[in-house]
Amino acid sequence: MRNTIGGLGEFTLITRVTAQFPTTDDVILGPGDDAAIVAAPDGRTVATTDVLVEGRHFRREWSSARDVGHRAVAQNFADIAAMGARPTTLLIGFAAPSDLPVQWAEDFTAGVRDECAVAGGTVVGGDMVGSDTLTIAVTALGDLGGADPVLRSGARPGDVIACTGPLGLSAAGLALLEGGVDGPALCLSEHRRPSPPYAAGAEAARLGATAMLDISDGLVQDLGHVARASGVHIDLDSMSLEPDPELLEAVRILGTAPERAPETARGLMLAGGEDHALAAAFPPDAELPAHWRPVGRVRQASEKAGSGTDFGVTVDGSPAPGGGWDHFGPG
Repeated sequence: MRNTIGGLGEFTLITRVTAQFPTTDDVILGPGDDAAIVAAPDGRTVATTDVLVEGRHFRREWSSARDVGHRAVAQNFADIAAMGARPTTLLIGFAAPSDLPVQWAEDFTAGVRDECAVAGGTVVGGDMVGSDTLTIAVTALGDLGGADPVLRSGARPGDVIACTGPLGLSAAGLALLEGGVDGPALCLSEHRRPSPPYAAGAEAARLGATAMLDISDGLVQDLGHVARASGVHIDLDSMSLEPDPELLEAVRILGTAPERAPETARGLMLAGGEDHALAAAFPPDAELPAHWRPVGRVRQASEKAGSGTDFGVTVDGSPAPGGGWDHFGPG
């Protein structure tokens, strides 16, 4: 049956898929040979990889094939942006059951193509194999353009912590889907198709960011990585987190009393995952554009009696709420 990828065949499907992607200035040789050749004018290449497994990272009854394509690109190119780099190219490994409809594969490809157009990159190759579980593995590359990378380990006491991009919306969208209730379109779309602020990564580097990362596992949990890598403590100001009106609506739909909606919404902004916003530390005298929202401060880590040095995160001076994502934890 030619309406399934098994019936169509691997090489015909590869031809259909690769035809969707343009050649950019970053591509010397695209799909068609044993390997692609990608330009690296900076002399360094930023690289990252991620895997999406059906049932673990997406569900076909909740997300369309285009949604999954957008998401596969977004969560990888967001990591490139978080290093202060410009996204350039992707390699995609596609493992799927032979009875997967060809239309699903083509729609997935369209989602990848469209998100690449937003981020500024393209696909240069990959692999396709048969599998009982639909699994998508993505390797993303980026270019630093001569700048130094922004690492997690550079935050200093006195730095300002600022964020750009949506926070909490994806977690609210997931809760709506899990609850089987309709809700604000923005929350659902941010879960299905995250919208990372790609250009803000290189912008942060130009503004003097000392540390940065992509918010994929929750703001508190991810900033904990910065605190430990930098040997500092981070204190967040919960009142600096202004919930989007659609986030407030979502938590009310999910059963939160109206008077408690702001608190619940801020909880999702602190501990929800898969936002793919960016959080960075900046020197205290940095002049930040309005879309970089200050949310906290870096301070000297202190010694905790009997438990070592406090390389952690607090909220309003108190222990941070639990939450955030851990693939092998109770999550």
